[in-house]
Amino acid sequence: MPPRIRIFFSGLTAVLLLIPAGAIYRELSTRADIWWTPHAMLIPLTASRERVEIYVRGKPIEALLEAGQLRIADQAGSTALAADEVGLRLNNWDRVRAERRPLLLAYAGAVVATLIAGAWIGFVSWRMRNGAVLNETGLRTVR
Repeated sequence: MPPRIRIFFSGLTAVLLLIPAGAIYRELSTRADIWWTPHAMLIPLTASRERVEIYVRGKPIEALLEAGQLRIADQAGSTALAADEVGLRLNNWDRVRAERRPLLLAYAGAVVATLIAGAWIGFVSWRMRNGAVLNETGLRTVR
């Protein structure tokens, strides 16, 4: 293989290897604490039932709020909490990670495929330099 073509394929292999490798590195190095629900978008207690259940001394918080058994004390005295005064911030990292897993697997597959293709091209080039040819049956023989 001429040196010019070998350099081209080496550069192409390096680029094809670095693109998914960079994406994998970026994905694995992101902070895990940025996936919380923003404070301005607190989720009401009634809307979060599918993701979280809160118990206080073994009793569901919804029942305690409806009965008026949860109170907040301040300078003016104590007042009972209502269900609309309770908001939740959820960590969505598990969902984000689950959504990104197929993409990471595809990137890893691209890295492996690029490495295999580069090794195969190198092997074929080495065999051709050493005089390998195909015979009538399609098997490689060395002269």
